[in-house]
This record gives sequence, C-alpha cells and structure tokens, in this order.
Amino acid sequence: MKTILVAVAVVMAMTSPALAKHCPKDVKIIDQSLPKAKGLNQMQMTEVKALRDKGAALHKSKKHGESIKALHAALKILGVAPYKPM
Repeated sequence: MKTILVAVAVVMAMTSPALAKHCPKDVKIIDQSLPKAKGLNQMQMTEVKALRDKGAALHKSKKHGESIKALHAALKILGVAPYKPM
C-alpha cells in the first residue's frame, strides 16, 4: 500500500510542473481564437471569456488541474483544439 501511495505522489509531483506550463498556452489559444470566432452568440462569448478568466486565475492560484478544466471548456465552446504537449 505504501508503494502505491509513493508512486502516486511521485507522479503528481512530476505532472504538476507540466500542467503549470500548459495553462498559459491554452489562454493564448483562446485569446487568438476569440476575434476569429464565428457562429457564437453573445451568451457563448461571455461564457468563453468568463471561463478564460477563471482558468487564468486558477493558474495563478496554482490550481492547474482546475485551470485546465475551465480552459478546455472554453476551447470546446470555441471549437478549437487545446494545446497538446509533445
């Protein structure tokens, strides 16, 4: 049981920095896609902007998993693919 907990802790420690670098790239994709967005109504545009701001704030609070969820929700509304690390 201890081995599993240690393994989970190591994986979490290794992925956190990767997620931290991921958030700003998604914010940039959203910012670049907003002016080009077509077919979205005002409510959808407002929701995208709110999710983008929420994601950026969560990133600054070091809540990267939650940030990714908010940013990916905004990207889904825009119909744009999120950043994919190599």
